[in-house]
Amino acid sequence: MNLITCTDTAFAYDGNLAVENLNFVVENGDYLCIVGENGAGKSTLIKGLLNLKKPTEGTVRTGDGLVPNEIGYLPQQTEVQKDFPASVYEVVLSGCLNSLGRKPFYTKKEQNRALQNMERLGIGALRNKCYRELSGGQQRRVLLARALCATKKLLLLDEPTAGLDPVATQELYGLIKSLNETTGITIIMVSHDIRAAITYAKHILHLHTTQVFFGTVEQYLHSSAGRRFLGGGPDV
Repeated sequence: MNLITCTDTAFAYDGNLAVENLNFVVENGDYLCIVGENGAGKSTLIKGLLNLKKPTEGTVRTGDGLVPNEIGYLPQQTEVQKDFPASVYEVVLSGCLNSLGRKPFYTKKEQNRALQNMERLGIGALRNKCYRELSGGQQRRVLLARALCATKKLLLLDEPTAGLDPVATQELYGLIKSLNETTGITIIMVSHDIRAAITYAKHILHLHTTQVFFGTVEQYLHSSAGRRFLGGGPDV
């Protein structure tokens, strides 16, 4: 079943067309990596998928009961966020906020979900640690656990490994891949790391203010867009 379907879709940024001619689907259990150079429209598309921007053309349809506020979102981390003065548990638990509805407090259900996701990502022992005292890799695990608390269907990750050292980067990629394979949760990840994209993803969406390519990793490797972006020269 398709979770997201974009048909002849375009989005604007600051009144100017940012990305257009989007025609792709994201299926349940998929792992889609969105690639492209700076200014290609990746961040604008992410805002559109989160319903923070409306299409200027075409449509974005969701399926399987998915609604935008039930998407687990891990944005690019700012310097201010890195210094957030809260415990790991408090940060992760805040991912359950949208599920509270009219309830004024977190229930045992939300508390257990937070604890389970912390254990799943190997940060259970850090529960009472202050978030700003953690390493970059640990902070990113905390934010991923928080995003997991917000969803059962779709994780949207915007440059999740930016600024991490090589070891922490590979560990985080491994965790994301494991979540996709063991839980069936759908992954949409924006990345400048094209080598990681073709290693871990199932489908590639390549943007350059328009849709340059959409298809499987294998198809991408044999496409002219893929060869150019991977440094293999023009199609022959």
